[in-house]
Amino acid sequence: MNLTPVKIPKLVKAMFPSFVWNIDIDEKTLYLTFDDGPTPEITDWVLNCLNDYNAKATFFCIGKNIEKHPEIFQRIIDNSHAIGNHTFNHLEGWKTKSTDYIKDVEKASKYISSKLFRPPYGRIKPKQAKLLINANFKIVMWSVLSLDWDITVSENQCYNNVVEKSEPGSIIVFHDSEKASLNMMYSLPKVLDYFSKKGYNFKRIPE
Repeated sequence: MNLTPVKIPKLVKAMFPSFVWNIDIDEKTLYLTFDDGPTPEITDWVLNCLNDYNAKATFFCIGKNIEKHPEIFQRIIDNSHAIGNHTFNHLEGWKTKSTDYIKDVEKASKYISSKLFRPPYGRIKPKQAKLLINANFKIVMWSVLSLDWDITVSENQCYNNVVEKSEPGSIIVFHDSEKASLNMMYSLPKVLDYFSKKGYNFKRIPE
């Protein structure tokens, strides 16, 4: 059983006020994000799905995946989506020396021209966060986790996680990765359809 909270508690947000957890907005707007790409076929599928609903999103990309698949990364940009840094090697901050962590982020920055940053696994040491913020990065966390990567979460539960917990300004996490593909590909079109019918727009996270 996964104990990861789908919706981030207010207490957690209050503990890390320098991180972006949601966007303060009164309009019916949601911020879809996709971590861990670009991935052959899967990222292309996501881009096509978003295009069907005229939806924009933010892709937190891994540098080594961009290096392998530059044409897919370029398609994200050409489709006017936002991009963000997700380190070069998908490092877990808690298990990585801060100097090595920052070097890995800088290596990814050679491919990713963006000051949006999301730490893999959501795990980052205070020193690492301070160094990145001092370098003008905006550390973007989330309001709602779909849990699409979790094999114990069903397709329908993944969908329900998003539609039941999202509200205007929510930052929602999906993954354009092989591991998450079944749940994500089931849920994403249904999420887009559900909220579009309720008058919501899907926008990029601003830098």
